[in-house]
Amino acid sequence: MTAGYSEADAERRLPENHVSRRGDFARDRARILHSSGWRRLAQKTQVLSPTAGLDFARNRLTHSLEVAQVGRELGTRLGLDPDIVDTACLAHDLGHPPFGHNGERALAEWASDIGGFEGNAQTLRLITRLEPKVFDDTRSYGLNLTRASLDASCKYPWPAAQGIPDPSGRSKFGFYADDTDVFEWIRAGAPERVRCIEAQVMDLSDDIAYSVHDFEDAIVGDFLDVKALGARVDHDALVNSMFDWIGGEFDHDTLIAAFDRLDNLEYWIDSWDGSRRDLARLKNLTSYLIGRFAGHAERATREAYPQASLARFGADVVVPPETQAEIAVLKGIVAANVMSTNARKPLYARQRGVLTELADSLLTDPSGLDVGFAADWAEASDDAARKRVVVDQVASLTDVSAIAWHDRLVG
Repeated sequence: MTAGYSEADAERRLPENHVSRRGDFARDRARILHSSGWRRLAQKTQVLSPTAGLDFARNRLTHSLEVAQVGRELGTRLGLDPDIVDTACLAHDLGHPPFGHNGERALAEWASDIGGFEGNAQTLRLITRLEPKVFDDTRSYGLNLTRASLDASCKYPWPAAQGIPDPSGRSKFGFYADDTDVFEWIRAGAPERVRCIEAQVMDLSDDIAYSVHDFEDAIVGDFLDVKALGARVDHDALVNSMFDWIGGEFDHDTLIAAFDRLDNLEYWIDSWDGSRRDLARLKNLTSYLIGRFAGHAERATREAYPQASLARFGADVVVPPETQAEIAVLKGIVAANVMSTNARKPLYARQRGVLTELADSLLTDPSGLDVGFAADWAEASDDAARKRVVVDQVASLTDVSAIAWHDRLVG
């Protein structure tokens, strides 16, 4: 076992005996990779839906693989167990519904009377209950991952009642009320509301990956005019849009300074014609930015915590403010040119309608539920529990299957 981890970190909620030489944390990683929830990510929206017909665009699965690559390398450099970080990165989006954050918004509103919906809370529910792998005589333990891997996968270690709003106003929390017993077992002995460092590495790797890769996808998909961006066309409006999307975390001057630093980089791309040469230049920029952001965080963290072991609650990831601002600028550019455009708002409304109408239909007539969710419905003790079953079912669908189910059940 990697230094800094205890036997308690390697415990599983339901004890298991194994004969292979693989370590417990390596086994966790394999269980994520072989899960059905993991395969479904290939047909779930990252920024652009797989139904849009753009075969180059990232989906949730390719995004998660890229997050894991960044996280595993950064975690190794910080002396953390690479399999724990890798598992958390691979698992971090498992609970996300069809249509990305737009779908999350729709289910959160539909389930507001039963505790809402949150992708990270759904991830915990999926890997500890819904994903079929380990059972005893009375219940499912989901994938039955170790305590350390489960905790590393928990981005928000607090309940909905203590949730924090994101820039869009949605509450961010880590578990639903009826998953409290699982959460308490995971967090036994952990400081309240403090994320382990492995979860912090996962979160930073997620930020790095989607800020850089979504920027790349926006350019390749011709959603972003590279020349206009470099020429500062409508620059004030762009910065205002960034400021609004980020939620005021950085002021306008900080965002402008961060944009200028990026624009002055040797690798920054200032023209685009879709040629292989330009694709290569863009890929080199992507690689450079990932190394820049991760490297700054590694150095700052090591300077703040020079001790040998940083595992679990031995340290916090330190991200320099300048690096945070540069990541925010890339997110803001994509948001302003892809996600916040008026042209896409009717599409987002249709996507939310598909999910809410489908959920209404299944709540009225549960005969359409998959076998596993139909069993959950039969065992549900009240209307709230039955409504949660519908949420679990709809959240499990891919973009493609959600549309197909809507066509079949709603019309």
